[in-house]
Amino acid sequence: MRHELYRRPVFAVAPMIDWTDRHCRVFHRVLSRRALLYTEMIVADAVLRGDRDRLLGFDAVEHPVALQLGGSDPAKLAEAARIGQDFGYDEINLNVGCPSDRVQSGTFGACLMRTPELVGECLAAMRSAVDVPVTVKCRLGVDEQDPEEALDRLADTAVAAGVVAIWVHARKAWLQGLSPKENREIPPLDYDRVHRLKERLPDVFVGLNGGLKTVAEAMPHLESLNGVMMGRGAYQTPGELALVDASLAGRTPEASDWSAIIDAMCDYAARHVAGGGKLHHVTRHMVGLFAGLPGARRWRQMLSEAGTRSDATADLIRHAFAEVDTGSPERAAA
Repeated sequence: MRHELYRRPVFAVAPMIDWTDRHCRVFHRVLSRRALLYTEMIVADAVLRGDRDRLLGFDAVEHPVALQLGGSDPAKLAEAARIGQDFGYDEINLNVGCPSDRVQSGTFGACLMRTPELVGECLAAMRSAVDVPVTVKCRLGVDEQDPEEALDRLADTAVAAGVVAIWVHARKAWLQGLSPKENREIPPLDYDRVHRLKERLPDVFVGLNGGLKTVAEAMPHLESLNGVMMGRGAYQTPGELALVDASLAGRTPEASDWSAIIDAMCDYAARHVAGGGKLHHVTRHMVGLFAGLPGARRWRQMLSEAGTRSDATADLIRHAFAEVDTGSPERAAA
C-alpha cells in the first residue's frame, strides 16, 4: 500500500552535499508548503558515531522532510534509519546515485549500481527497522553498464525489498574519467528511459531527477510519472519553488508574496543569530531568490558581502530587499 506521502504527485527538492542544510530547507519550506525536502547525504557511520543533533537536527517547519543515507552495510544502514525515524524524519532514502570521490572510496553511492543484490539487502534491512517509508535514489547505471538492464535490475531488487518510491537521476554516472561536477552535466539525459521504467512498473512510484531547471519544465512529466525532483534549479533560482504549490494543485501560479517570504526569513534568521549563529548561514541560500528582477545584483552583493560580517543581523535582509523591484503593488508603494 502506498504511503500517504506518495498517494499524490510529488515535487521534491534534490539533496546536495554541503548545501542542503537545515537553513536551506527552512528557506525552501517558506517558498513551498508541499515540496518534499531532503537532507544532504549523510553516511551511516557518521550517524552512528557522530554528533547526531548536529547531523540530524531540523526545524519542525521543514516537514515533510526525508533523511538521505549513504552506505553499503545493511546492519549499519538499518540502525541509522532507526535513529533517523526517532529524530522524526518522514522518510528514509538510500543514495545509490552520488558519484563523488568520497563514495567511490567507500564503495557506496553510485558504485552500488554494480551490486543490485546488495542494494536489496540494504533496503530490506532499513525497511525492517522503521515504519516510515524507505525509498531509493539511483542513476540509470554506471560506466559501461547497459541502462536498460542496470536500471531494471536495481528497480526490481528495490521493489522486492519493499521500497515506497524509486527516484531516478536520468543520467549514467561515469565513475572513471569524469569529476562529480562533470557527472551532473556531461552524461546525456535520457528521460525516456525513466518513463519506460514507469511503463514496466505501473504500480510503483517512479520519480524523475536530472536537468530540470524550472517548474514549468518539470510539471509535464507528472502526466505519466509520479514525481519530479529539481536540483540545481532550486538552489540557483529558488524563486521557482514559489510556483510549486499552485502548479501541483492545477492552478496558474499567482505573483509571489515576496514581502511575506522576506518577513518569514527575517524572523528565522533573527532567531538563528540570537542563538549564536551567523547570518550568512541563512543568507547564503537566498542569494538567487530574485534572479532576473531589477535590483537582483545589488541583493546578491549585499547578502554575499555584508552578510558575512560577524555583526550582521536579519535587518540586512530587509535592507537588501529594498533594493529589489519585484513589480508588486506593495513594493511600488514602499
